[in-house]
Amino acid sequence: MNYTGIILGLVTLLVIGIGFVWVVKLEYHIGACCARVVLFLGLFLMALTIFIDGFWACALVGIFAGSVIWGASELLPQEMRVAQGMFRDNPNKLCAKLKKARLARFQNRKRRT
Repeated sequence: MNYTGIILGLVTLLVIGIGFVWVVKLEYHIGACCARVVLFLGLFLMALTIFIDGFWACALVGIFAGSVIWGASELLPQEMRVAQGMFRDNPNKLCAKLKKARLARFQNRKRRT
């Protein structure tokens, strides 16, 4: 008997479940502005699988990379779900602070001219 498919299927299910949680937590604490960074991290991990020799390590990193890439695509819809009130909002998230700082710099430049 070969249990490889069952094991990889269960690992995939676990990684997807954890992926849902980290997307919600990441959007709550940082915001959706980090979606590009998350996408590039996932693409980096996917490219890294080319250089991994072992089957199990390569498969697990590939599954995790796919989940990270999918999570990057879910950050913006998660932000919309927060705006609709389906999830809690954090007004002190990092992206909100960055937006305020950019707006303040823009307004200061505008006043100088």
